[in-house]
Amino acid sequence: MLTAAFTLSGCANQMPSHIALDPQLPLVQPQTLSLQELAIETIDTRAANFIVRFNNEGDAAKLISPSEAPRRQMDEVFRKGFTKAGYQIDPSAVQHIQFQLEQLLTDVNESTFGFEAKSNIIINVIAKNSTQELTKRYTARGTLKGPFNADFATLELEINKLLGQLSSDIVNDPELNQFIQQ
Repeated sequence: MLTAAFTLSGCANQMPSHIALDPQLPLVQPQTLSLQELAIETIDTRAANFIVRFNNEGDAAKLISPSEAPRRQMDEVFRKGFTKAGYQIDPSAVQHIQFQLEQLLTDVNESTFGFEAKSNIIINVIAKNSTQELTKRYTARGTLKGPFNADFATLELEINKLLGQLSSDIVNDPELNQFIQQ
């Protein structure tokens, strides 16, 4: 009986080592009718690979990595999004957009009374045509609070919601689309 209690308490303290991101294609407004060609590149410029940091007073932070590279996932979202907006993705196109994943981090502070999770996502966008360049930074922030420990499902939902919001802001941005179509 005592062994079972220790085994169960050991399982309760086991924390998954990865978070599964699943950014979804946002609602996309058609931006062009002329099937304009567009080259898309997504790079990850973050200094570290983890996306969630559990900060526990006095203990070392627990770092949680994504189960799949966020760069690849976001690249797929942007390619599908701009295709749906009316562009033809072509790596040799004169019009070029580079998406730089600059920050993707959720800091979780846990205490005896609950948790607070602050998420911050920054994507820097550099759009180029034959004569000009447009650089624009997009940010999404969110805060979650709860009475118990933060669970992975809730954190995943929050991060995915913010990624969807940011993707929508980028793909549907009138200024960015106007620049691409010049």
